[in-house]
Amino acid sequence: PWSNYIRGVAAVLEEKGISLGGVAMAIEGNVPLGSGLSSSAALEVAAGMAFQALFGFNMGGPDMALLAQRAENSFVGVNCGIMDQFISRLGAKNHALFVDCRTLEYSLVPLPESGVSVIVANTMKKRGLVDSEYNTRRKQCEDATAILGRQIPQVAALRDVSVADFEKYSRFLPPDIRVRAEHVVTENDRVLKSVEVLKSGDMEAFGVLLNQSHESLRDLYQVSCRELDIMVEAAQSIPGVLGSRMTGAGFGGCTVSLVKDDAVSAFLKDVSARYESRTGIKPQMYVCKPESGAGVVGAD
Repeated sequence: PWSNYIRGVAAVLEEKGISLGGVAMAIEGNVPLGSGLSSSAALEVAAGMAFQALFGFNMGGPDMALLAQRAENSFVGVNCGIMDQFISRLGAKNHALFVDCRTLEYSLVPLPESGVSVIVANTMKKRGLVDSEYNTRRKQCEDATAILGRQIPQVAALRDVSVADFEKYSRFLPPDIRVRAEHVVTENDRVLKSVEVLKSGDMEAFGVLLNQSHESLRDLYQVSCRELDIMVEAAQSIPGVLGSRMTGAGFGGCTVSLVKDDAVSAFLKDVSARYESRTGIKPQMYVCKPESGAGVVGAD
C-alpha cells in the first residue's frame, strides 16, 4: 500500500538511531499517482520533513534525499535511483537542478522567471511493462559498460563513455545492446549541453534538446508508446512549443513540454483535442512553473 512509503521513512530513521514518537498524520496531495511524476518520492520526502519538524532531528538536504531513496529501495522494494528524491527535497524556484548521481554534487541552473511555462500532459495510459523492461534495459547497459570497458580505460559506467569514444568502439556491441547504450551516452551529452544553453538563456536550443531526447527514448531506448508519441507529436505541431518529450520510466504516463506563455491556451485546447481524437482518451494537463522543494508550511 502507499502507506509503506511513509512506514519506510520511519523505519530507516529508526535504523539510524533517531527515535520517533507516535504521530497522527493526514496526507493530502495533488501529484497524479502512477503517472511518472514521482508521487512516491514526494510522499517520502514530505514524510521525512514532517518527522524532522515534529521530532527535532537535523538532516541536510542530500541526506534527506538518500533517506527517502533507501526507504523506497529497502522497505518498499523498488530499486529506484536518487534523482526524484533529490529534486523533491532540493529543488529551487525558477531553477533546474543539475545533479551528479555518482558524487551527489549538485548545482542550480537558472530558468526564466517569465516567458515560458512547462506543461505536463498525462496520457492517462496506465504504465505497463515498466518493471520488467526497466530491469532489461539496466542489464543491457551493464553489459555495454563491461564490453566497452575492455576497450576504453577507466569505464565504470556509461557516463564515462564520450560520444566520440562510443562512435569509435560501438562496433564491439551486439545490436540490441548498442542502441540502448547509444541512448544513454547521447542523453548524458544532451544533459551537459542543456546546462550550458540554460545558463545562456537559450530556451530554443533547450527545446531542440528535449525533442532529440524523445526521439532517442522512442527509437533507441524504446520505452515510449503510441499514446506518448501521439501527445509529443501533437505538442510539437503547435506554434510556440519549443520542445516536448516523455518523462518518467515510459510505456505510459506523462509528457513534458516547454511552451511560450502566449501559446499556453492554444496548447491546452489543441493538444488535448488532437490527442483525444486519435486515442479516444481525454488527457489531463498541468501548467507548471519551477518551484522550491519540500519545506514546512506551518507547525505549532
